[in-house]
Amino acid sequence: MSKKYFGTDGIRGRVGVYPITPDFMLKLGWAAGMAFRKMGACKVLVGKDTRISGYMFESALEAGLTSAGADVMLLGPMPTPAIAYLSRTFQAEAGIVISASHNPHDDNGIKFFSGKGTKLPDELELMIEELLDAPMTVVESSKIGKVSRINDASGRYIEFCKSSVPTGTSFSGLKIVIDCAHGATYKVAPSVFRELGAEVVVLSAQPNGLNINDNCGSTHMDQLQAAVRAEHADLGIAFDGDGDRVLMVDHTGAIVDGDELLFIIARDLHERGKLQGGVVGTLMSNLGLELALADLSIPFIRANVGDRYVIAELLERNWLVGGENSGHIVCFNHTTTGDAIIAALQVLMALKTRNEGLAQSRQALRKCPQVLINVRFGGGESPLEHPAVKEASARVTQAMAGRGRVLLRKSGTEPLVRVMVEGEDETQVRSYAEELAKLVTEVSA
Repeated sequence: MSKKYFGTDGIRGRVGVYPITPDFMLKLGWAAGMAFRKMGACKVLVGKDTRISGYMFESALEAGLTSAGADVMLLGPMPTPAIAYLSRTFQAEAGIVISASHNPHDDNGIKFFSGKGTKLPDELELMIEELLDAPMTVVESSKIGKVSRINDASGRYIEFCKSSVPTGTSFSGLKIVIDCAHGATYKVAPSVFRELGAEVVVLSAQPNGLNINDNCGSTHMDQLQAAVRAEHADLGIAFDGDGDRVLMVDHTGAIVDGDELLFIIARDLHERGKLQGGVVGTLMSNLGLELALADLSIPFIRANVGDRYVIAELLERNWLVGGENSGHIVCFNHTTTGDAIIAALQVLMALKTRNEGLAQSRQALRKCPQVLINVRFGGGESPLEHPAVKEASARVTQAMAGRGRVLLRKSGTEPLVRVMVEGEDETQVRSYAEELAKLVTEVSA
């Protein structure tokens, strides 16, 4: 059964445009409260990032949840993975995050976590959607939910993050620059790294409700690159607005993406005999990651794009580590979802163990040239199903003899076919990509 409101990561859209409206959030809070109450007594944690609309939606959700008889515990601005963690420790039935992640302030959305700190199962999302189409009712007055605020939420999460590295770990002597994207990590992240001994220079930690992700954070790295060079820092760390993505910058100012960070973490666990299985990437993970892991005899599989799918593959295989090149990195040996601060700490621990800088540690992964060409088509039958396209794709894949790959996929938002070829020889890769793009164009005419 297809979902009407829930996407791959909750419900998201432009503020003021249905369903990202106060009236919908009121009804969503009620529907979620009714669904969670079916499991018995109901306690729901609600956190948010720093965008101005979060206040409005927090109030609407609170009213909806309490009208269904759910007790609400407010966390205030906190990273998304903190809500996952605190939902577990407070033994809540669910956690709700009001956030649009790396999007600008005029977007917002809702993410849900189960009481175990994981994504909601499909059947529960479908139950909430069914209730959204039902008439809203209010429990009798004596059963209306209560609301409280968790005042020590930040301190609890800081200690949790620090517990992901061995007791007594010190990053003394390490100078790092942190870009908090004027988002949910603005209080927590600087404290974590300072309390572990690092010298910390902080950027973009003055949220005003409108500047979240505004030319800063993991989607705009220029400021961090310049600051690392100007401060003569060892490295830089960039978070996104809700704190579930992380990218880094080495001492030269070069960007280190999620594929490279995932490799550094996986290699460290492998060398210490703690990897447990292999690594999950996505269809967009660079071929260089796959080849570098193969050189270490570490299994690697690709999931669909989206941390939800990475997590599903990890759970199915009982593996520990996975992620996306965008910086969503999941470390199941420490937490239940993508956590930018914890992922960054695992990278720092790997560097410390090997006594290497970030620039040196990333060198074992040589990213392969990648050429992406978008081909517009006029609808109708997908050109990807054309026999000539299938034959050409298979021929190119075979010609690269396991040292390259072809990915042809339709855009989910536009009438485009994305033709992507990766391999070790950039000239060859470009030639193959242009050949396939030309063929897709011809069969689409």
